[in-house]
Amino acid sequence: MTGLMGTSAPLQEEFDVALVDLDGVAYKGPYAIPTAPPALAAARAAGMRMMFVTNNASREPETVSDHLTELEIPTDPGEVMTAAQAGAELLAEHVPAGAKVLIVGGAGLHTAVAAKGYEIVASADDHPAAVIQGFDPTVGWKHLAEAAYAIRAGARFFATNLDITIPTDRGMAPGNGTLVGVVQAATGVTPLAAGKPEPEMFRLAARKAGAERPMMIGDRLDTDLQGARAAHMPGLLVFTGVSTVKDAILARPEERPAFLGTDLGCLAEPHPEPQLVHHWWHVGEARARVTEGRLVADGGRPIDRIRAACAAAWAAADAGERLEVETLPRLPLA
Repeated sequence: MTGLMGTSAPLQEEFDVALVDLDGVAYKGPYAIPTAPPALAAARAAGMRMMFVTNNASREPETVSDHLTELEIPTDPGEVMTAAQAGAELLAEHVPAGAKVLIVGGAGLHTAVAAKGYEIVASADDHPAAVIQGFDPTVGWKHLAEAAYAIRAGARFFATNLDITIPTDRGMAPGNGTLVGVVQAATGVTPLAAGKPEPEMFRLAARKAGAERPMMIGDRLDTDLQGARAAHMPGLLVFTGVSTVKDAILARPEERPAFLGTDLGCLAEPHPEPQLVHHWWHVGEARARVTEGRLVADGGRPIDRIRAACAAAWAAADAGERLEVETLPRLPLA
C-alpha cells in the first residue's frame, strides 16, 4: 500500500514504539520544537515507547540523550540509535574485527567502531582496510584527503549516511552526503551507506526497542519516510523540518508517508483514512480531487485538506494522470 492509512484511535495507542527522528522533529539545532516535549510526554504517558533515530553520527548516544533531556524530553542513552552505530554494524558485515579502519567523523563514530573491535588509525600511511565517513562539523580538507588516499590505495569505503543537507537553527547546511560526495568525486568509489533511508537502521532500532508495532516519525521524505517504506513499517511525516506540503503532494510512491501531521501533537489524535466518494477524496470535512491536471482542495481542517490533497494527487499519479505542478493550491498548515 502506498497511500495514507487510517486509525480510529490515536497513533500513540495504535503503535507500541515510535522511532523518532531528531533534527526537524524533536529539535532544530540547539532548540526544541515547541510542541515536541509535551507531545512526547503525553505519548509516553499513553504507553508509547520511544527510540530516537538519527543520521547524525558525530555524537555519542549519551550526548544525544543528555541534549534531549536538557530540552525537557527525558531520554535514556539506550533509547538512542545513531547512524554511527548503524555504520559500525555495516562495517562488521564486510570487514573482519581487528582490521585497521580510518575514521572521518566525530566521537560517536570512533566509539561505535572501536566497540566492534577495530584498530582505529588516522592516516592512509597506516594502510587501513576500510574508511568510514560520518558527519562532524570539524571535518575538513585534511580528513577528506586522507580518506581519498586510503581508498585509492585499496581501502573499502563506507558512509554512515548520505544526507545532502542538515537542518540547523540558521537554516539548511551541508550534510554528510555532501562531504562524502567530495571523497567520491576524488576517488570514483561509491560507498556502502548505513543510515536512513537504508532499512537496516530502522530494523536495528525496532529490535533494540523490542517493538511489535513500530512507527517511524520524520520530517524528510527522502530519508525518514523512504526508509520506513523500505523497512515495511508505517511512517508519519510531520511538517516541522525539511519536507513541505508541496513535497508531500508530489511524493514518489517509495517515499510516501502512511500518516501526515502538522507536528508531534498529532500523536494524540486519530487519523481518518481518506475515502473516495464521487471522484472526491474525503478526510473529515475536507475534500480534494484532480480534474484535468489541476488539484483542488477545500473544506475541513487545514491538515485534513492536506491529507485529502495527498490522497487525490497520489491516486492521480498512480493512474498515470498529469498533475500541473505550477497550479498546485497553497495549503497552509493553519
